[in-house]
Amino acid sequence: MHTTQITLGQAANGHQQIALGGGCFWCVEGVFQRVRGIVGVESGYCNGHVPNPTYEQVCTGNTGHAEVVVLSFDPTVITTQEILHIFFDVHDATTLNRQGNDVGTQYRSGIYCTTPGQLDVATAVIGDLQSARPALQGMITTEVAMLEGYTAGESYHQNYFENNPSAGYCAYIIRPKVDKFTQTHQQFLA
Repeated sequence: MHTTQITLGQAANGHQQIALGGGCFWCVEGVFQRVRGIVGVESGYCNGHVPNPTYEQVCTGNTGHAEVVVLSFDPTVITTQEILHIFFDVHDATTLNRQGNDVGTQYRSGIYCTTPGQLDVATAVIGDLQSARPALQGMITTEVAMLEGYTAGESYHQNYFENNPSAGYCAYIIRPKVDKFTQTHQQFLA
């Protein structure tokens, strides 16, 4: 599994970084740790207005932060577009500030980019999804923005699914998302 400390802006060997928010960061982390070309995964918080928030502060919904996973990836192995297609397949981008029972602005769907090119790709992917499925017009609630004010999550949030596979949330919420990914995206398995 890929869990490394992320230093934004210092991706090595031509690697890129992008942050994704799709509800609880444990779910997104559990999926992307299994994706080929992903070389680093870190859960944290971004795009809020309180510097260096704690998990407890973010959970109040008052800091403006989203729970995210920052991915470091090798663009010669997997593209931003491919990452985003996986992302949209493993979460519901049509529910504003909600994924299942996780409700609040911290659980919003979001793509937080580190380059202007990633912004263009994210906008194009959303447009393609809406064109392919006209019923999604106006329903995709995913926030697309540059990554700002990122703070790494506490150590107990890192590698959560791998460290707690029998915990209720892992067994009933995360496992189905991971299984869906492994069954439908075998070409991307690490």
